[in-house]
Amino acid sequence: MITMDHLERLENKSIHIMREAYNQFKNLGMLWSIGKDSTVLLWLARKAFFGHVPFPLVHIDTGYKIPEMIEHRDRLAKEWNLDMVYGQNRTALNEKQTFPDGTTTHLDCCKLLKTQALENTLNGKWPRYRMNHKKSQYEIDSNNEAFEGIIVGVRADEEGSRSKERYFSPRNTHNDWIIEDQPPEFWNQYKTDFHPGTHIRVHPLLDWTELDIWEYIERENIPMVSLYFDKGEGKRYRSLGCWPCTKPVDSHAANVHQIIAELKTGKFVNIAERDGRAQDKEDGGGLEVLRRDGYM
Repeated sequence: MITMDHLERLENKSIHIMREAYNQFKNLGMLWSIGKDSTVLLWLARKAFFGHVPFPLVHIDTGYKIPEMIEHRDRLAKEWNLDMVYGQNRTALNEKQTFPDGTTTHLDCCKLLKTQALENTLNGKWPRYRMNHKKSQYEIDSNNEAFEGIIVGVRADEEGSRSKERYFSPRNTHNDWIIEDQPPEFWNQYKTDFHPGTHIRVHPLLDWTELDIWEYIERENIPMVSLYFDKGEGKRYRSLGCWPCTKPVDSHAANVHQIIAELKTGKFVNIAERDGRAQDKEDGGGLEVLRRDGYM
């Protein structure tokens, strides 16, 4: 009998969930934030579909992402021939309705640049920008069809409100998350038949931990944006977001193996992974307010 180790079991379940989503939902996409979790998700999608990702990768560009993240996104999109799409709240950016401009709070900035941009990118009401691989540049996408389902790299252990998620989580037509109306999921049985107009979030990484992610990255040799590693200054990012609101942590981990060792020694055992995210503190230490309104 063939036995699987812990990471193989996680991989097998995640691939099964992605294939089930692809089979059940007509217009499917996957969010790619360029962070470690969604990049592992992208790697799993390539394994699930034998090297080809059969749905678009969607990135919500707030205009304040660390430039190295955007460079990493476009480099892998070209190398792996990804169907890369991004959306933005260009009105808020042009009118300077942002926290860095001093006109909104962290939370309101997130609602404008992330939540509203996500909702209107997924439903096709705002312009999408799709990579033209022949020209190696982004162009306005002529396809404005709404996504019926979107695959997301959410982990239950990452933040309190995410522990309430399901593998297949329904949202209403406005992307609102009604926690009290989530379907039960017992014995690996998932509800995938929802009322027309329901938007579905799919969470293949729900059972993974931060340590699982890094151990899988090491095993598979998955390319990561270098912001996660110390470059000799005793600082690195543990969680990636917008540069005005995300702070690095004190750490000398310069490679994946050292990050794993650091996690195993308990250096961050009492420090939340998103501790450096300013919007979480403004939300009372969690993301439930934002996530009920459709935040990733």
